[in-house]
Amino acid sequence: MAEQHGKALVPQIRFAGFTDPWEQRKLGEVATFGGGHTPSMSDSDNYEGGNVLWVTSQDVKSHYLDGTTTQITEKGAKELTLYPAGSLVMVTRSGILRHTLPVAELRKPSTVNQDIRVILPQENYYGQWLLQFFISRNKELLLEFGKTGTTVESVDFSKMRDMVLLTPSLPEQQQIGRYFARLDNLITLHQRKYDKLCVLKKSMLDKMFPKGGSLYPEIRFAGFTDPWEQRKLEDYVVVSTAKNVDGRFNKEDVLSVSGEYGIVNQIAFQGRSFAGSSVLNYGIVNTGDIVYTKSPLNSNPYGIIKVNKGIPGIVSTLYAVYRPQDNVHTNFIQVYFEQHERMNNYMHPLVNKGAKNDMKVTAENALKGVVTFPSREEQVIISEFFDRLDSLITLHQRKLELLRNIKKSMLDKMFV
Repeated sequence: MAEQHGKALVPQIRFAGFTDPWEQRKLGEVATFGGGHTPSMSDSDNYEGGNVLWVTSQDVKSHYLDGTTTQITEKGAKELTLYPAGSLVMVTRSGILRHTLPVAELRKPSTVNQDIRVILPQENYYGQWLLQFFISRNKELLLEFGKTGTTVESVDFSKMRDMVLLTPSLPEQQQIGRYFARLDNLITLHQRKYDKLCVLKKSMLDKMFPKGGSLYPEIRFAGFTDPWEQRKLEDYVVVSTAKNVDGRFNKEDVLSVSGEYGIVNQIAFQGRSFAGSSVLNYGIVNTGDIVYTKSPLNSNPYGIIKVNKGIPGIVSTLYAVYRPQDNVHTNFIQVYFEQHERMNNYMHPLVNKGAKNDMKVTAENALKGVVTFPSREEQVIISEFFDRLDSLITLHQRKLELLRNIKKSMLDKMFV
């Protein structure tokens, strides 16, 4: 919060031309307030065929709201206030208040239910600025006004009205509000691109591999017509017996397998090594080797298979290490098993009965299952396609993280 002991009430970062100190105002002076309720559920005429937006706590998932899960009819809305676009809505009663205080700007005129409070900025106050103020103070407001110990978490909105906030002039509010609106648009844009690419990848992992005993995938690159072959995985990879007996590698070289990030250096990724006192019995993983981790995950009970695309290292005896043969493109193995369902279907028959959670399957037995692979040439092209797709996904993920970090930092520095 602002330093108020004789220092100017100004933010760390300001747009050029603004020098006046910010002024103290109660929220009740800055805005007027409203609410709503739930039209009778027993009267279907309140809901059937309705087109009036009606905001409930489950709708406030982003900071801009242009649609609602439920619409009500003109009849249902008759006893409710239709709030104009530009009004702010705040969730004041919901389990979500354990973690965050959802606030959004209405993009379209809407009514609200009893769990929502509406904040209507007064003439000299800009809604976009007020929205970002609430976002910047989210955790503090929740701590100060949140009511815990009740059946459902809630916010004491009557007390919030008396809260003192520091406000700049309207022109400065508008500059700040528009800046954050543009930043939010950029974040939304990259989020959509990222989501679309993730959906595309999921779809391609399904369509570019044969299903249900077929030897032909639904989608294929031009020039490939031969049926895929059904063979045991041991025809493509062999168990690597290379151990770190000469101590060439140490704790700094220990690798871990991550479902999202692949094979990573344990210290660089997790901040410390989890290795025992000696790493002489650890398996050596060369670049291009395949690692199978038997650690079960809830979403993927039979573990994960990843290729070491980075520098060589070592893994504990909990992992199985495989070396690819000449008839397989190593990256294709990872792509093939990336779909959890395919991995689970492959491993399920190989695991000892009664030991589903222990994954008691040897490195050798994990290769006894049947896979359906194309020629090596086709494997290479499929792998390259998914590599490019993964690079695009990572790029948008990084841009998203960067933009979110910029916003977090600017919310801190541009508000007093």
